[in-house]
Amino acid sequence: MTLLHAICLCCLCALFTTSAAAQPYQPVPGQPGKDVVWIPTPDHAVEKMLDMARVTANDFVIDLGSGDGRNVIAAAKRGARALGVEYNADLVALSRRAATNAGVGDKVTIVHGDMFEADISKASVMTLFLLPDHLRRLAPQFLKLRPGTRIVSNTYEIGGGWEPDETVHAQPCKSWCVLVLYVVPAPVAGVWRLGEDEWLTLEQSYQQVYGTYAIGGVEVPIDNGRLRGEEIRFRVNQVEYSGRIDGDRMAGNATGQAVREWHATRSRE
Repeated sequence: MTLLHAICLCCLCALFTTSAAAQPYQPVPGQPGKDVVWIPTPDHAVEKMLDMARVTANDFVIDLGSGDGRNVIAAAKRGARALGVEYNADLVALSRRAATNAGVGDKVTIVHGDMFEADISKASVMTLFLLPDHLRRLAPQFLKLRPGTRIVSNTYEIGGGWEPDETVHAQPCKSWCVLVLYVVPAPVAGVWRLGEDEWLTLEQSYQQVYGTYAIGGVEVPIDNGRLRGEEIRFRVNQVEYSGRIDGDRMAGNATGQAVREWHATRSRE
């Protein structure tokens, strides 16, 4: 090889390296990641997920495994504050640029980290596209979220007995567009006092509520007990109870032949 040929070869290598470095990172659907392959949620399904969660400017939206940031960016465009947690450093940089370019860089935070170690305690909405095993692993953290927090998952259910509150097919639907909504239920299991000799004894399986109503020593089962966040409803002898839970207190209306108010306090005895 002559000196001239060597110089030309070096110049070509330098030109190729510079050109390659100038190309922005572009993720490829199906590329491997730490826990799952990266497959983006279709844009129209993203919007439907946010609709299901009723996202507003009052919400704090968290996406675990946030990928290119499309979920949190779309949430921020609705006025919400949003946090994405992503393990792939290239995707973190890409999504940060995308948030800035979309004009929502002040509302979106993308952090480089492990989704299983993330602090999700401040979320009012979570948007997820994870495998069932990952959702089950995260379920104990989900149940610790404030009652009423909305969790929307693309395609996969949390499982373990926790049934979705709502299921929707985003249209047009070719793939990855079956969306499920969970509303974190308030904890209501225990004994509640309604009056001097009036009690509710409740058991709970996620949003399903079972138990008995007792008054004057007479005990009857409750029917159709269900929670949606902090809201509760059940039926006792054709009387429909609906109410709202606030920690150790709940109150609402009982509708039978007439409508009356009811109040209950959790017993700590």
